[in-house]
Amino acid sequence: MHVTGSRPKIVAGVDGRGVVGHAGARLLADLADATGLTGAFSDALAGLRVRQSGHDPGRVAVDLAMMLADGGETIADLAVLRNQADLFGPVASDPTAWRLLSDLDAEALARLRVARAQARELAWTQAAETRAGLPDSMAAGQRVPGLVLDLDASIVICHSEKQSATATYKKTFGYHPLFCFLDGTREALSGMLREGRAGSNTTADHITVLDQALQQIPDAHRHGTPILIRSDSAGCTHGFLAHIRTLREQGVDTCFSVGVAITEPVREAIRQATDWIPALDSDGDLRDGAEICEITGPLGAGGYPTGTRFIVRRERPHPGAQLSLFDTIEGMRHQVMATDTPPGNGSIQYLEARHRAHARVEDRIRTGKDTGFGRFPSRIFAINRAWLELALTGIDLLAWTQHLLLDGELAAAEPKKLRYRLLHVAARLTRSARRTRLRIAETWPWATELATAFGRLSALPRPI
Repeated sequence: MHVTGSRPKIVAGVDGRGVVGHAGARLLADLADATGLTGAFSDALAGLRVRQSGHDPGRVAVDLAMMLADGGETIADLAVLRNQADLFGPVASDPTAWRLLSDLDAEALARLRVARAQARELAWTQAAETRAGLPDSMAAGQRVPGLVLDLDASIVICHSEKQSATATYKKTFGYHPLFCFLDGTREALSGMLREGRAGSNTTADHITVLDQALQQIPDAHRHGTPILIRSDSAGCTHGFLAHIRTLREQGVDTCFSVGVAITEPVREAIRQATDWIPALDSDGDLRDGAEICEITGPLGAGGYPTGTRFIVRRERPHPGAQLSLFDTIEGMRHQVMATDTPPGNGSIQYLEARHRAHARVEDRIRTGKDTGFGRFPSRIFAINRAWLELALTGIDLLAWTQHLLLDGELAAAEPKKLRYRLLHVAARLTRSARRTRLRIAETWPWATELATAFGRLSALPRPI
């Protein structure tokens, strides 16, 4: 017979004083101030302020973004911040938050994007001065030079009637937003809320999202750093690839790496391929059962930008893999990608492994759906579009917190783990010598990491 210890008996009461929850979320609020995000949002939305004694619209927007970063799902979750005024200060009521979202038209959202870009520039400068800079994008065990932008779309299911929510190509109902994430830092550079029936390969939408993402990158990096733009086959349209090429005329050093649909000409080129070599895995080791080959010669350019190269990968299908008739006949699963990275800038093994790393964007979208854009609050499309912009801001706040204030496992943790270990921790507020102290339980396993993060936050350089 196994004996298990019983839990200690407790008696609940409501007479606690100075106890606060979500103490770690104060990091997000203070970091928004330290990076200038709060001030920039206040300036951007100054015209929406009705009276000086009321809530600052920019501060309300930051509180909403912080709430989403902390795991909130609805505007009603602002109550967690509002009812802890000693920790978070005055927080707007739910009706005030609703009014702000309804006032955020296209022009206001454009100003918010400019403000977010200003804060990003300062955050990147702080990372360069206080840490080892921003984390690099990796592929095949190697650092990818420059910046890597990943574009991808995803279905967000709506369970009630909402404006512009329609049937999707997956036979569901909801929205079909398109996103661009920065691979190395996990920042959400841009996003576009679209109706559910929006096409996956819409050239105009891809161009808009890419241009908005590039505007988020500080000038010194946008014009002085190689930028790789990755997408699945939805981004493989002649118009989108031509737009990426024309960006070079504006001083932006761009290259693309996109998936290619396997059409009959592609299948014929694959049949002619003979120079197969082993493929690499994410660590740079040979991947058993996978081979690659360049098929640029037999396939030809066919309307693609000059210098486009095509690489095919074949491998033994894993259990449950979805195979086309061509794959079934050949007995191998095939994938094709196109890139305009010129020869001499990496082997085709590296280029193919670099493209496969695009799959990480699916993790960014998955965690982003837990950080705001997995559930939209309103029946009105314009309000949901504003909600998406604040959700992207919340994702950025989490990324900046990890890069500027945390180390080790927590610096790379997904939002759920970060909330469970740091952001949602309880603590006690005490006051002495005109100072308010946040006292974290010394037995909490991550108390030192949280205290260190607050210390680094206070030491961040600020603009004059």
